[in-house]
Amino acid sequence: MRTPAGNVLWDCIALLDDATLDIVRALGGIAAIAISHPHYYTTMAEWAHAFGCEVWLHEADREWVMRPDPALRFWSGDAVRLPGDVSLVRLGGHFDGGTVLHWPQGCAGRGALLSGDILQVVPDGSHVSFMYSYPNYLPLPASTVRVMEERLAPYDYDAVYGAFQDAEIVQDGRAAVAASFRRYLSLLERGTLA
Repeated sequence: MRTPAGNVLWDCIALLDDATLDIVRALGGIAAIAISHPHYYTTMAEWAHAFGCEVWLHEADREWVMRPDPALRFWSGDAVRLPGDVSLVRLGGHFDGGTVLHWPQGCAGRGALLSGDILQVVPDGSHVSFMYSYPNYLPLPASTVRVMEERLAPYDYDAVYGAFQDAEIVQDGRAAVAASFRRYLSLLERGTLA
């Protein structure tokens, strides 16, 4: 993500080779790295050292860090603002510190939410879903999803960009996420889709 205060790398990939370094440097380097949850922790320290920046991780997921490093910056609470006027918002979910990134200037000023798979964009791009374990198809309990909904409520955004190719909602994302919360909670609590 490119901001006037520097680029923010979201959910870094494991591969860090010379070609990748050259491309990222040509784009202006990295001012900060933010990671949604421990599934993306693999080479975060190597990325941070290569670009001389910090990695922002939620304190609730500290136990999952296998290689402590001075570049790791743990934050607590439900939100923190990074350079470039972007915010990390702790929703929880399949990890206690599960985080999304809110970018108010994204999508030509309409706002964007980078969700990783904390909010999983479904294949048709009309909704998101919430899981405790994706490989085992275990859902999150309604109480956890209600907390996620409350923590996300203050943020405006038009687009949602998920973790995988084509996992995006390019317009009316806030309405789609709100409908997803209603649908999910209705099914869990009343046994019917809203």
